[in-house]
Amino acid sequence: MIVAIPKESFDGERRVALTPQRVASLRQAGLEVHLESAAGVAAGFPDSQYQQQGVAIVADRTKLLAAADVILQVRTLGANPQAGLADLAFYKPGVVLIGFAEPLTERAAVEALAQSAATLLAMELIPRISRAQNMDALSSMANLAGYKAVLLAAENLPKIFPMMVTAAGTITAAKVLVIGAGVAGLQAIATARRLGAVVSAYDVRPAVKEQVQSLGAKFVELPLETGAAQTAGGYAQEQSAQQQRRQRELMIRVVGESDVVITTAAVPGKKAPVLITSEMLQAMAPGSIVVDLAASRGGNCDLTRPDQTICAYGVRIFGPTNLPATLALHASQLYANNVANLLLHLIKDKLMVINTDDPITREILVCRAGRVVHPVVREALGIAG
Repeated sequence: MIVAIPKESFDGERRVALTPQRVASLRQAGLEVHLESAAGVAAGFPDSQYQQQGVAIVADRTKLLAAADVILQVRTLGANPQAGLADLAFYKPGVVLIGFAEPLTERAAVEALAQSAATLLAMELIPRISRAQNMDALSSMANLAGYKAVLLAAENLPKIFPMMVTAAGTITAAKVLVIGAGVAGLQAIATARRLGAVVSAYDVRPAVKEQVQSLGAKFVELPLETGAAQTAGGYAQEQSAQQQRRQRELMIRVVGESDVVITTAAVPGKKAPVLITSEMLQAMAPGSIVVDLAASRGGNCDLTRPDQTICAYGVRIFGPTNLPATLALHASQLYANNVANLLLHLIKDKLMVINTDDPITREILVCRAGRVVHPVVREALGIAG
């Protein structure tokens, strides 16, 4: 069975789906690994490192794809809607694609993959259960995004983060507010604290209060009726319009006291909730920073523009959509571990086994045998059963 790793074709994507360190485990499972020439270079992994592990280097992308039984990517067609279409004609029927795919929002891509008879396994649908923790690429990448968001803010804030006592006077610590205490938010809290900032955090899920406090941050409590604030999978539940409006009213003071606001709130498959309004931005001091990690979902700030820096009321709003790619080496290592662990979970006696009785397989299986088979994806995209 041939496992192929093509070079990522999404603009600005520097990660690679498999690193040389994980090749041995796949070969021990009886898999043959092929790599498109220079696929790992941008992440710091030259072809020679793969060749030392027994990987076949293929210069012709079309030949690589045509021979593949399994294709590992960071971004499959759904998460690479323009350049990804060019590959579709070269897949052989039944090829298994594993990667991020945006299956809950990209109907055209999902249907195109189904029509090609490819089997699509979407990495963002990995269930949050103990057995699948070492496959959870969404959390791996969110962890890095939270870290880099703080560095981006620190670099651009016209203040230093820590308190500093000098002969010339005392400098007070910067105040950082993190909205959303999921994986990215918790890492942002930890990183800002390590840099010496005074950190507060807010989340609609009261259950995360202890985690926030364990990192040395203050948990901001707002008198809201949150109801069932999180899903069974641990993600934030979408709030009602009334809850969102009340939350924004209460957040004006908290945001206005902050030098940096990092927003991470997102609901899978839906537009990100607007949590930072123009009114809140006006309450912030000139020179303050907002880093909106939900920019690719429309943004938590109503002025956010994906991959742009907007200045409004003296506040700079950053809307990065792919921070993990800026940490390509470690992002690739983490992703490669996730995807290799998943692949080895699916391989039995050197063959790929798609067993829908297995909860991991069932949750990530989007397309198979010409059909979109995932019920949640069908419902989200309006595809008839």
